[in-house]
Amino acid sequence: MSKGTSMPVFGNLHGLKVVYSAVEIAGPFAAQLMAEWGADVTWIENTFNGDSMRDTTYVKEVDRRNQRSISLNVFSEEGREVFLKMIEEADIFIESSKGPAFAKRGITDELLWKHNKSLVIVHVSGFGHYGVEDRVNRAAYDQTAQAFSGYLSQNGTQEQPMIASPYSGDYFTSLMIVGSSLAALYKAQKTGIGESIDMAMYEVLLRVGSYYMTDYLNAGITYPRAGARHQNLCGIGVYKCKDGFLSLCLYGAPQNKAILERIGLGHLWGTDEYPEGTTALWLDSPKADLIQQKIEEYLLSQPVDEVEKDFSDLKIAANKVMTIEEMVNHPHYLARENFIEWENVEGKKIKGPNIFPKFKKNPGQVWRPMPTLGMDTEDILTDLGYSAERIQELCDKGIIKKS
Repeated sequence: MSKGTSMPVFGNLHGLKVVYSAVEIAGPFAAQLMAEWGADVTWIENTFNGDSMRDTTYVKEVDRRNQRSISLNVFSEEGREVFLKMIEEADIFIESSKGPAFAKRGITDELLWKHNKSLVIVHVSGFGHYGVEDRVNRAAYDQTAQAFSGYLSQNGTQEQPMIASPYSGDYFTSLMIVGSSLAALYKAQKTGIGESIDMAMYEVLLRVGSYYMTDYLNAGITYPRAGARHQNLCGIGVYKCKDGFLSLCLYGAPQNKAILERIGLGHLWGTDEYPEGTTALWLDSPKADLIQQKIEEYLLSQPVDEVEKDFSDLKIAANKVMTIEEMVNHPHYLARENFIEWENVEGKKIKGPNIFPKFKKNPGQVWRPMPTLGMDTEDILTDLGYSAERIQELCDKGIIKKS
C-alpha cells in the first residue's frame, strides 16, 4: 500500500476493493466497516478542504482508519480519466450527493459499467434519485432525514419529538449500504453483471421505524411518543433509582410475579385481573397505574447496581444506564477488549472502539491510521501506471493534490 506500508492479509473481505466519494458519515462509515474487515478502501477527497469530517478532533481518527486518501477533482476531464482507471479495479463504488449529482455531470452508471461491467454502485442521498424533483435535489442531513421519514416523530416525549442520537439516520444507512452492496456483489460475482443501488436515507429510516407504523397502515392505530416509557406495557422503560437510572424490560410470567412481589403487590398475582401465566402487564389492565406507581417508588429507594443484580437474578431484563465514564473501566468491556489504542499519523495515541463484530476465524484489525489529505495520491496514481512527470503535471493543474 501507500507510503511504503503494505496492507496485511486479514479479514473476511481481504481482496475486496472499495472506492468511495462521500463526506461525513453515511457513505464513509459503510466503507470504514469494510476496511476494518479486510477490504482495500480508497477514499476520494476534493482538492481544497477534503472531507468535512476532518474538522472533528477525534472521531475522524476512528471513522477513517485503514483507508487510503487520494485528493482528486473527479469532475474535471483529466480527473475523470484517473477516476475511471480506479473504477476498473474496484468491486464497489459508493458516492453520496444531492440526488443524481454524478449522472448530471456525465458520470452515469452506464459509463462506469463500460469500464467495469461487474461494478456494484451505491448512490447515497437524502431522498433518492427519482420522485418529486424538488425533494430529490434537496440537501439532507441525519436530522432532516429523520424528520421526513417519520422516525423523529416517534421519538421524544408526548410534548415534543426528539432527535434519535447520535446520528442514527447516518449510521443506520451505513449498515444498509454494507448489507446491500455485499448482497449485490454476491450476485455480480455469479453473473459478471453489476448493480446500482439507490440508497435514500429517509427510506432506511422508514424501514427501521416501521414497528408501530404498520399498526397505523393496517388498522389506523396511532401510539403516543413513549418518552422514557413503553407506550403499551408496565415496567418497560427507563426508571430513576436512588443513585442512577435503570433500563427495565419486564416481560414473562415468572418475571411479572417476581416484580409484583418485590413492589408489595404480590397479592395481585393469580387473581382474575392478573391470572397466573400473565406474560404482559398491559397499561390498560385494571391496576396498571398502581403497578407503575409502585415500580417507580420501589426503584427510587434502591441503589441501581443492587437492583440490577437482584432483577437479573430473577431473570428480569434490567441494566443500569451506563455512562461513558463507567463503560471504559467496566470488567465486561475490558474482558472483551471493546476499546483499543493506536497511533495516528503524527504518532499521537488514539483510543476508540475495537473491531465489531468479532469474527472467529478471520478477525478484522486496525493496521493503519487515518491518512492526511491526499497522502496516497502519488502511490495510487503510480499503481495505475502514471509516470512521475504526469503526476506532477496533474498536480500543477490542480487536478490532484499531493500530501
